[in-house]
Amino acid sequence: MIPNYTNVHLRFKLDNLSYNHEDLMEVAYSYVKEGLPYQQELGNFLLDWLDDKDYVIVKTSGSTGKPKKIKIKKQAMVNSAIATGDFFNLKPGDKVLHCLPANFIAGKMMIVRAIVLGLELDMVEPAALPLIDYEKDYVFSAFTPMQLKNFAKYLKKIKTVIVGGGRVSKAIIELIKDKKPNIYETYGMTETVSHIAVKKLNNFSGDADHFFTTLPEIKVSQDDRGCLVIDAPNLSDKKIVTNDIVNIISDSSFEWLGRFDNVVNSGGIKLFPEQIESKLQDKIAGEFFIASEEDDALGEKLILVLEGEEKNIDEAIFECLNKYEKPKAVYAISKFKETSSGKIHRKNTLDALNLT
Repeated sequence: MIPNYTNVHLRFKLDNLSYNHEDLMEVAYSYVKEGLPYQQELGNFLLDWLDDKDYVIVKTSGSTGKPKKIKIKKQAMVNSAIATGDFFNLKPGDKVLHCLPANFIAGKMMIVRAIVLGLELDMVEPAALPLIDYEKDYVFSAFTPMQLKNFAKYLKKIKTVIVGGGRVSKAIIELIKDKKPNIYETYGMTETVSHIAVKKLNNFSGDADHFFTTLPEIKVSQDDRGCLVIDAPNLSDKKIVTNDIVNIISDSSFEWLGRFDNVVNSGGIKLFPEQIESKLQDKIAGEFFIASEEDDALGEKLILVLEGEEKNIDEAIFECLNKYEKPKAVYAISKFKETSSGKIHRKNTLDALNLT
């Protein structure tokens, strides 16, 4: 029998205390009235989750456009929690660590998983290095890339870690490659109710580990642009068409190449900025991204945009790139424009450069 969003699992605990539906409502009110800012966010979400409506309003991150609010069915969130629980073999009574903000979908889903699956959830204030009880063992947790980097030496206390919300650099992958816990990069968005696929970042057992693998009951395909199409009937009534260009390995696995919005067509050659950035990420200190500007001969020419006042760099860093991938110009801007969730907003940053 599939759990319903109106139920609170008998084994659910929040910070070592058990709660039923009514008790959890009281805690939520208390958090909103008297809690720290992160507890107020938790309280507001719990009040939304426990009310009589069959949906919640969730804010998107704004990574690919203006942040917006969308309506998500609570039962879809339950189904997502079950899929994650099945994939990672989470069981009632398992202890999980929550150190993400509760105002975006990733943080909300950590709470829903605990309520639905009967997990014992320890909630700590979101920070670059979360302050937790380092003597405790956890079965599962979710981090941002920065948190994962800072938390790397404590990972032995967590069995399984998922990381999302930004690019996982080669430096971070190097830090975690020999760690005992299984660490996975996630693929998903607000519209897919958190992640729908994961990819291992360490402890590889075969070639398939290097691609994204979908959660149960989720299939993938491509549209005529080469972009990912997600068929997740338990999460959405319609297929979800993304702007992510992928290489389909099977109907349950894929390789992510980059954003359709960011693809550069330079003299008839299609270039993926994200792939180039991956090659350069350990060679450039500070924030940067690859983009394009108009060019009379090529149509579009590749450019490198740096955060800071200095744009003089050693051309030797481009030796790792093929001849088409080398930027034709370098620009610098004192501060990148960001989305509400702290990600680089490429378009607004380029607009601020006023290249045209």
